[in-house]
Amino acid sequence: MKIRQLAPAILCCFLLPGPAIADDKFEAETAKEAEAIKLARDTQAGAYQLLTAAELKKMLDEGKPMVLVDTMPYDASYRKEHLPGAKQFLFPIARMSAWDTKETDGRTEADFTALLGADKDKPVVVYCGFVKCTRSDNAAAWARKLGYTQVYRFPGGLFAWKGAGFPLEAVK
Repeated sequence: MKIRQLAPAILCCFLLPGPAIADDKFEAETAKEAEAIKLARDTQAGAYQLLTAAELKKMLDEGKPMVLVDTMPYDASYRKEHLPGAKQFLFPIARMSAWDTKETDGRTEADFTALLGADKDKPVVVYCGFVKCTRSDNAAAWARKLGYTQVYRFPGGLFAWKGAGFPLEAVK
């Protein structure tokens, strides 16, 4: 008799979360779609190309000449961990339509050009922390504005690199 009385309560515990879980799945897909569309539009507007972690790792393993730029804050991120061989240059998260030294740790457009080098055809690869982080979008767009022809953004950044199990460096 008691089991018969508990049956509806037990069924509710198992059946009611179903729609909530389904809604979460659809909401997650909607969020993923919005991120993908934003990434595509940023890439188009910045006129740069995208790389996956595996593609960047292959380029590094092959010793392909490039300038690799970490766009995260020095003390909070770069000093603790960065991709092997990366140089640091801070960019803001918000789109920087005009150069703003307050947003780049006091560094100028000329400083960024000096970091990238005189060879405008040498590949430039920029990254930040993760796909939603847009520091690397800013850096890639600025590299293109400055005339660099082979500009790549690694949007997965540190999170994707770690997720792939690839090695990181730290400042000693």
